Amino acid sequence: MTSESPRWFKSSYSENGGQCIEVAANLIAACGMVPVRDSKCPVGPVLNVATGSFTSFVAGVKAGELGTA
Repeated sequence: MTSESPRWFKSSYSENGGQCIEVAANLIAACGMVPVRDSKCPVGPVLNVATGSFTSFVAGVKAGELGTA
């Protein structure tokens, strides 16, 4: 693990609807994980997603493979 602090950001596509996630991309290379959190609760829990799984998720979103249900 790294001692570097996470630098959180939201997607530029994120609207101001309050249902956003933030990722700390600066930690991906050092940890092999993508730290993810709810933007509404910055002091809440962080989910560490394996890089490959997060990449597959983003590809699925871009391809329209995930519903909006």
